[in-house]
Amino acid sequence: MIQEARIAGAAGFPLDDSWIHLHFARNLAEGLGFSYNPGHPVAGSTAPLWTLLLAAGFFVAGAAPWVAKVLGALVTLGTALVTRRLALALTGDAVLGVAAGFGVLLSPALAWGALSGMEVPLAALLVTGTLLAHVSAREWTTAVLLGLAVLARPEALLLVPLILCSRALSWRRAGRLLGPVALLLAPAVAFSLATVGAPVPATAAAKVEGGLLGLLLGAREPWTTTFLSRPGHFLAEWLGFVWAQQALLLFLIPVGLVWLLLRGSRAIVWPAGVLVAHPLGMALLAPYRGPSFQEGRYSAHLVPLLVVVAAVGLARLPALWERRRAWVVALWLVVAGFSLWPASLRYGWAVENINAMQVHLGRWVSRTLPREARLALNDVGAIAFISRREVIDLMGLVTPEIIAYRREGEAGILRYLERACPDYLIIFPAWFPRLAVLTDRFSPLYRVKLEHNTVAGADEMVVYETVWSRWGREPAKCGISGRRATIGA
Repeated sequence: MIQEARIAGAAGFPLDDSWIHLHFARNLAEGLGFSYNPGHPVAGSTAPLWTLLLAAGFFVAGAAPWVAKVLGALVTLGTALVTRRLALALTGDAVLGVAAGFGVLLSPALAWGALSGMEVPLAALLVTGTLLAHVSAREWTTAVLLGLAVLARPEALLLVPLILCSRALSWRRAGRLLGPVALLLAPAVAFSLATVGAPVPATAAAKVEGGLLGLLLGAREPWTTTFLSRPGHFLAEWLGFVWAQQALLLFLIPVGLVWLLLRGSRAIVWPAGVLVAHPLGMALLAPYRGPSFQEGRYSAHLVPLLVVVAAVGLARLPALWERRRAWVVALWLVVAGFSLWPASLRYGWAVENINAMQVHLGRWVSRTLPREARLALNDVGAIAFISRREVIDLMGLVTPEIIAYRREGEAGILRYLERACPDYLIIFPAWFPRLAVLTDRFSPLYRVKLEHNTVAGADEMVVYETVWSRWGREPAKCGISGRRATIGA
């Protein structure tokens, strides 16, 4: 938060996606349902449980960004406490338990997540709670927490088969695990089917780049990419992510994994296998960028397990190191503390970028454009939250109807715009270079350019008035804008 104040000069969030959660949550708190544009329900969150938690906070304290930060910090603290208990259960060493708890608090990914307004800390808490309940043989609690963890971060689904196989299989045990998980997920799946036409939210349908889910949704790719190049790339990126959290983890985790494999119980060996399955599962099932993308927001739920396995490795150091273990623990935490400095700089600049571009544009729209204006955006978070205008999401995260058009590239997006007829278009011209030059359709009104861009999708974002604008000089009728525009190759 110090870097946030020093660099950005004001509180904010490091991603525009954070504001998407806030927008959904505010609508829920105000009784408008799970919708982005009131009256149009849509499954637009891959972490609906976090959105619901934010909505509860907004209902009690008001729809203010600080509520998300307080909730994130409290949940992160809870994650550290549960991690301490899990480490103690596996090592029997109270000192290592405390060290594991502090190791979580010193993780760059979870420190970022605590203040980001994203679901990162909630997913980490629920995954860690699931593992603690599992090693304690509390099957019903394990099943409920696991189902909630998937609602907080869908990658947690990989734990389901691993936990199922971690003890003797039987129909009764399978029912006790899979039944509660299925019951918890069923409403979210049904809502996605009803509003998106797919069993996954629009956010997943729009972002997935290949793999099994991409195949089911129509995103084709060469099999060499699916089975060869991407898994290797994701695995290497996963190792880089672990190194970036705390460098000593890469040396301690193999010791812990080997000991668990040779001497540990089946109940923990199988769930610990998620540390290998995670990058491969991301690559093969529903790939979108990599494990370290955006500070590892799709991987940070496993940071507590990484820390606990490292603690197991410390607990099993040879007797020669027994007297030196305290020094090794101290070194581990000191090195972990140093990793927070570059992460804090990245966080501060990310908040500055979002505040200077998307938040600034949201305020500009709020005071400049008509209240009834309909906006087409490629970033629908802060602009929609602050301006409270009706929006069309060109990326499809909250406008699933456009996903099929996006598969045709900019020509398809233009076809959709000619049918939807927004009043204003706000985009990165670098993302839509062929749309940006259609001066007979889109006239630039205002632009924002970042001098030091670290997180925004492009350096410049531009507001265009469209030919259909109801506040233009001669607005074209919706669906009619002179000759039909074409976009060449």
